[in-house]
Amino acid sequence: VPMGVLSCMKYLMFIFNVLVFVGGTCLAGMGVWVAVDPAGFQGLVATRAVLSAGAWLLLVVGIALSLLGFLGCCGALRRSRPLLLL
Repeated sequence: VPMGVLSCMKYLMFIFNVLVFVGGTCLAGMGVWVAVDPAGFQGLVATRAVLSAGAWLLLVVGIALSLLGFLGCCGALRRSRPLLLL
């Protein structure tokens, strides 16, 4: 495989993982926002228990995606197969 193709794949994987990281960070931020100020969202959701569970779910999924995106970025830059397989 030519070096140009490998370099292109490396940077494409890095960009994709940056997008996953940014998306996860946004989800985590939304989860914190909803958990801290649920009064603004009570009109959207009928019961408070569902809103609280949704906020924690957003927070956990956001943190997991951010961690996954960060490890993917490190793996793409270092060409580390274990980090990319994670």
